[in-house]
Amino acid sequence: MKKKSFLDIVSENTFIHILLSIILGFLIGAIFLAVMGLSVGNAYGRLINSVTSLKGFSYVVVYSVPYIVAGLSVAFSFKTGVFNIGAEGQFVVGAMGAAVTSILLPDLPKPVLIPLCFAAAIVMGALWGIIVAILKTKRGINEVLSMIMFNWIAFYLSNFIAGIPGIKNEGSAEATKSISANASMLLPKDFIKSAGLAPTANWGILVAILITALIWIVIEKTTLGYELKAVGSNKFAAEYGGINVNRSILTALGISGGMAGLAGALYLMGMGNRISVFSSQEGFGFAGIVVALIGCSNPFGVFVAGLFYGALMYGGSKLNLEGAPTQLINVIVGTVVFFIAISVIFRNLKYLKRKTGKGKEAMKA
Repeated sequence: MKKKSFLDIVSENTFIHILLSIILGFLIGAIFLAVMGLSVGNAYGRLINSVTSLKGFSYVVVYSVPYIVAGLSVAFSFKTGVFNIGAEGQFVVGAMGAAVTSILLPDLPKPVLIPLCFAAAIVMGALWGIIVAILKTKRGINEVLSMIMFNWIAFYLSNFIAGIPGIKNEGSAEATKSISANASMLLPKDFIKSAGLAPTANWGILVAILITALIWIVIEKTTLGYELKAVGSNKFAAEYGGINVNRSILTALGISGGMAGLAGALYLMGMGNRISVFSSQEGFGFAGIVVALIGCSNPFGVFVAGLFYGALMYGGSKLNLEGAPTQLINVIVGTVVFFIAISVIFRNLKYLKRKTGKGKEAMKA
């Protein structure tokens, strides 16, 4: 057996692509810090220290939950050949669905109200995805364009609902009422205080773990997952094999949208408490795209990537203590995504090398 070269190993191993992209991202960040005359060691040391303490890590977990579930939403659609750039809008309507449910039915007991809020969020997110799927399958409208428009519709719809009497905060704040205490996912205050956790510590991470396992099972162990992956790989071959492609697209965007909506509910019920009138899109759905890319669209990879992204977001907020702008984290994340996006170059290096070698052999002949 021919021994693989270093180039072959790099071009075939996706994990190495991701690792190299992360390293390059932090190297670019270090260059920016050096140009600003700041200590790279102190800045990155502050970032690491802020997320490795018990309280800091609890913050990371809280931050990560909506990113993990939004990332799973996008990853699921990637697996089925659909680019769900509409996760942002689905996240927004899901959060609003959960908020309205809690505000209108505040006295329901926790075991009833929390699942009901989750259900409302999932239904709203799924509906937002299915509408786009119908436009694609029935009218041939490009889903990317539709989703971008639906992101903005969700944005303005949320602002409109937040101003409706009975939903709007009765004070001066431009926001909805706070959700019912029975809809809150926060851990008991006494436990949080005694354990030294973040004030917003909640059990949403358990939901994220459950969803991660369920999505993996659906994709890898069910007939539905096989059909959806087949459509994603080659919809013409899938259709020839008897798979209903349009139904698969509807299913994929419905499930993906439902998960993005659930991510919105987890954010609201875990740490948001109420929905403010937006001045701009918050970006959780778009962050889900980043998390899905870093996690290679593998459910367990997405889970780890969500924790990594949450650590960057929380740790990055502490960089200003070293005089570094918190926006540096966005530079690092953007660089990581850029190198992941162009990693196809690495995958093609070995093929380029083979073609070059064959060309030289032909010239010698």
